[in-house]
Amino acid sequence: MRVALLPSVQEDREEMAGIFNHYVEHSFATYTEKPVEPERFDSLMAFSPGWPAVTARADGGVMAGFGLVRPYSMIPAFRCTAELTCFLHPDFTGMGIGRSIIAELESGALAMGIGSILATVSSLNDGSIRFHQACGFVECGRLLQVGVKRGMPFDVVLLQKML
Repeated sequence: MRVALLPSVQEDREEMAGIFNHYVEHSFATYTEKPVEPERFDSLMAFSPGWPAVTARADGGVMAGFGLVRPYSMIPAFRCTAELTCFLHPDFTGMGIGRSIIAELESGALAMGIGSILATVSSLNDGSIRFHQACGFVECGRLLQVGVKRGMPFDVVLLQKML
């Protein structure tokens, strides 16, 4: 199966929200407990103009996943640090698509002068922690029991990759 990585455009947001909402309802991959309307999706993801955002499209145009990087902070001292988000359609996991998305985002971030990418992951999401580690991220900290989803407390695991 061929997968094309394309710059994310506004028309992708509804499909992106659909993928995201699958994880809202069926996992601990998001911190959100209720599905997000496509209109609210942009603000939740904190898309940043000029920053890398890609969609992965499989044969037939089906969205296999998406990812983006955004500023870690608007404070100038952190201008070389970004935060990453990546979600795959559940039918397209385990195929290397997530790694391709991450590599594309890293390339775009590096071209912008970004030297460090962060990811925050729920401690209840072992699969995502392992995925990020397999992509070269290392755990660099934990915020202990700062969140609760579906009545279950969780840590926020801080993962970092130096580019």
